[in-house]
Amino acid sequence: MESDQKPKNPAWLSIKHAADYLGVTEPTIYRWMRDGTITFRKIGDSTRFLQEDLDSHVQIFRSSKDANRAREFCPVCHHDQLIRGRIQSTGKNYFYPEKTKFWTIQTSDIETEARMCTRCGAIVWFGDTSKLTQITSQSTPSEPDATPPPAQ
Repeated sequence: MESDQKPKNPAWLSIKHAADYLGVTEPTIYRWMRDGTITFRKIGDSTRFLQEDLDSHVQIFRSSKDANRAREFCPVCHHDQLIRGRIQSTGKNYFYPEKTKFWTIQTSDIETEARMCTRCGAIVWFGDTSKLTQITSQSTPSEPDATPPPAQ
């Protein structure tokens, strides 16, 4: 038996409504379109936006207090449903920082954890930041921790 429910139509937003939704001006929307930094659709002569496309354009900068919550959101599409899993290979995958304490007794391998976004399929790896701090810190307990080197 077929369902009587119609598929939900996407909510299309005009340039004016998109600007209002994001809290910016229409010229800003036009500039983002021209620069290719925002996703839009052309339907005939009309320009339309999907709300989820606008949401994915918003960048979230979390405080250090909120850093662990970053593991709850996809960095690609900002969806909030990530499924825990593992990456399978010929062995465990570890992260090895470039600069570690030379006198440490611990190994410098850091276990990783993977999560996959249920919307876009992006796979994100997270490492144990407390172990990273332990093996990269060059400071004494009374001094602030050294910043890890930038990724190359």
